[in-house]
Amino acid sequence: MTSIRGLVEVVLVVEDIGRSVAFYRDVLGLESISPPELPVQFLRIGPQRTGVPQQLVLIPRQLVGEQPLIHTRALHHIGLEVAPEDYDRERRRLADLGFELRGGQHPFMPVDAFYLDDPDGNEIEIATWRG
Repeated sequence: MTSIRGLVEVVLVVEDIGRSVAFYRDVLGLESISPPELPVQFLRIGPQRTGVPQQLVLIPRQLVGEQPLIHTRALHHIGLEVAPEDYDRERRRLADLGFELRGGQHPFMPVDAFYLDDPDGNEIEIATWRG
């Protein structure tokens, strides 16, 4: 049995750090936990908890080095969970903000989900447990 007990972070390289922070902070409601002097942005996913926070890390493309990363979609998507009672409200809120939402169905678990894209084209899943 593994000792792994959770996901710590997902790291994305982004074209425009301000635009991406605005999306994840202002649209999806993640909390910025970075010291202001850092060029990289750490955003906490979910409520504050004991231990390592679950987080999304945004790195400006220009900090990656001299060799620019190839624009491919090696990352399939990032899944974020909402409570069942918040699912429909969150779907309406994002649609009202003008995001194109796509539906989805989990192949074997009772999960409802929809998808949207962040400013860099990364797919974001918003899911809830309907078990």
